[in-house]
Formats: sequence, C-alpha cells, structure tokens
Amino acid sequence: MGLIAGLMTFLFGDGRNVVSEAAEVFRENAEARAVRNANARSESLQQFASEFIHPRRGLFDRFVDGLNRLPRPFLALGTIWLFVGAMVNPEEFSRGMEGLALVPEPLWWLMTAIVSFYFGARHQVKGQEFQRSIAATMAVAEARKPVRNDNPALADWQSTNG
Repeated sequence: MGLIAGLMTFLFGDGRNVVSEAAEVFRENAEARAVRNANARSESLQQFASEFIHPRRGLFDRFVDGLNRLPRPFLALGTIWLFVGAMVNPEEFSRGMEGLALVPEPLWWLMTAIVSFYFGARHQVKGQEFQRSIAATMAVAEARKPVRNDNPALADWQSTNG
C-alpha cells in the first residue's frame, strides 16, 4: 500500500496534479484560456472607454470646433442674402453676377473641391465621433454584463448545492 499511496501523493498530492500539468504542456487549459480572454477583453474595453468617454478638450480645441461650425450657416445665409439682394437692388446684383461669370472654370472646380472636401471631412469626423460614442457605450455595457458560464455540470451542481 505504501507504494501506491506514494505514487498517488506524487501524482496528485501537495495541491499539484502532475498528470494535468503534463497534459497542459501539449494542450492549453480551456478554462484558463477562457478566463484570460475574458479578462483581456474586459480590460481592453475599459481602456477604450476611458479614452473616449471623457475626452480632454482644451480651450483651443473648443475654439476651432466653434470655427468649424460657421461655414454651413454662412453658406446658407449667404445664399438667402443673394435672393434678398436680387430683390432689393437688382442692378447691383446683376453686376455681381457678371463678375462671377468672369471667374475662370478651373477656379470654380477648385472652389467645389475645397467645399466638398471640407464637408466630407466634417462628415467623416462626426461619423467617427458617433462610432466612438457607440463603442464607449458598448464597453460600459459589456463591463457591467455578468460572465456567462455554459457549463451544464456547474449548473447542475449549483442547482443542488445553491
């Protein structure tokens, strides 16, 4: 009996499991992998959320953001002002339109490209901010979600012991 007891103590005693440790050399422990993956995902989501939930914006950033909001209202109000100007002073409006007719076509193409790129870039920035806010919200929701364990044996044990 001493030989078998000694062998069992060697294999499973002292809080160790030599068989399990040897098997883990060739095959990863699935439970430990799941825990590591869950921790890594949770930590990365928390880091992502901390970067984008409360962005630090200084005075200069707020000033530039305010300037970026001006072109659209200026373009809309300027277009309305052209109609008002045409009704109030048709002769001056006519002279202004004749002056615009003298602008070379490549300059119109350049103006179109500048305005298009401005609004396209603005649209992209706002879209990215929206995506960041969604990701931050999802990160907070994911961090609050309990870990789900689809282990039938554990569920059975919990139902009998809990």
